[in-house]
Amino acid sequence: MGAGTLAGMSDENVIQPTSPVVLLVDDEDSNLQSLSRIFKREGLRVLTATGAREGLEIARREAINVIVTDLVMPQMSGVDLLKAVRTVAPETEVVLMTAYGTVENAVEAMKQGAYDFVTKPLKRAHIVGVVRRALEKQSLVVENKALRAQLEATRRRTLVGNSLAWRRTMDVVMQAAPSSATVLLLGESGTGKELLARAIHEQSQRTKGPFIPVNCAAIPESILESELFGYERGAFTGAVSRKDGRFSLADGGTLFLDEVCEISQQVQVKLLRVLQEGEIDRLGGKTEQVDIRLVAATNRDIAEEVRVGRFREDLYYRLNVIPVYVPPLRERKEDVPLLADFFLRRYADKNEKDVKGLTHSAVERMSRYDWPGNVRELENAVERAVVLTKGDVIDADDLPRELSGGGTESRAGSILVPIGMPLEEVERRLVFETLKHTKGDKRLAAQLLGIATRTIYRRLESERTLSEHADASRDLPDSDSPC
Repeated sequence: MGAGTLAGMSDENVIQPTSPVVLLVDDEDSNLQSLSRIFKREGLRVLTATGAREGLEIARREAINVIVTDLVMPQMSGVDLLKAVRTVAPETEVVLMTAYGTVENAVEAMKQGAYDFVTKPLKRAHIVGVVRRALEKQSLVVENKALRAQLEATRRRTLVGNSLAWRRTMDVVMQAAPSSATVLLLGESGTGKELLARAIHEQSQRTKGPFIPVNCAAIPESILESELFGYERGAFTGAVSRKDGRFSLADGGTLFLDEVCEISQQVQVKLLRVLQEGEIDRLGGKTEQVDIRLVAATNRDIAEEVRVGRFREDLYYRLNVIPVYVPPLRERKEDVPLLADFFLRRYADKNEKDVKGLTHSAVERMSRYDWPGNVRELENAVERAVVLTKGDVIDADDLPRELSGGGTESRAGSILVPIGMPLEEVERRLVFETLKHTKGDKRLAAQLLGIATRTIYRRLESERTLSEHADASRDLPDSDSPC
């Protein structure tokens, strides 16, 4: 294919940052230059690679709409590139260029998922038309996928409740959502703070931007900074390639920091700078501007965390612009029947079971229970009942055993604490008794206690250390006893 074959169109369109991206892959430089000129004149953003391996690396790190690749190339063919792209970027369409003698190979490649093929020598109008149609298909596929995800997310994230406590919370959320102000969600684990954060995002001016949730308690302290702010290749041992942090991924949208009290003092300083200056410092890189709306959440008493010095006071005031109290389920028991019915319908559909509703005795028992695990515990209880029930309605006997005594009436699982017991000992007993109740499930115990799972591990590690010291002290002579 010669460069002259692709000549045409002298007026060049302006290429916008949001223009579709076409990747051209060919081992002949003259072909790349000719094709590049044509697609740039069409207003497209063009990337080029002189081989399939190079093209695959570009597809790994860039969002490519359409790849136009030669079929026959040394080391790695266009078909090999097609198969690899189907794995790393399945939404990218691939158009193959082939000589007449390899049309059969091109047809076979279409069975592998190629959009179309064009034969050499290329004609400008034809190749442009094929790529335009490929772009339209790719756009429709992405749009349909996004719509399906949005519909599924809306179905999953329905906010259910009609109690006075819940309506008050939703009033604040809906008033705050259209603004750009930082929101701080305060409440126990399992109360639905992430759902409210998503609602804030979806009712804001940033609804078309990304919503990026981060559970700060679930990411080890040693890597939380790099996860949030990203890093450059070579910034530290193991950083073999550049990585965008969650702040960069949330640019133009909303970043949700759950369990924000779990972040270290070092990360708190960097977070404060983002809120003050709108800038992030990528590890090993330069300062970058980001445009994000921050929603944070914690199940701790953050004012107390500030008082004892575990959380920066200046950061607290930056986060606490619009505080929203999320009530626990025991403070909105009027919503229990509504939530139970909602979860019943969801899990009946999911498990293909013909369960029509709950009996009066089941609703009454659920309404008496205090739900220490909040809405999350209620959801799990309903799902379990839907799966295990043998009838078409859920009765009281289908509910988990811990609900059998109602809320605070289930004294078998209570802890008696004598007046005057040190607070440290109360906390220790509460953690260990809860672990017994959950049969050692640390995640569930943390949810029931309204603390981070990491706190459970710290407590256990502290207990092991004390035990080791106690064992060592038994081998030493007691100076206060006679020898």
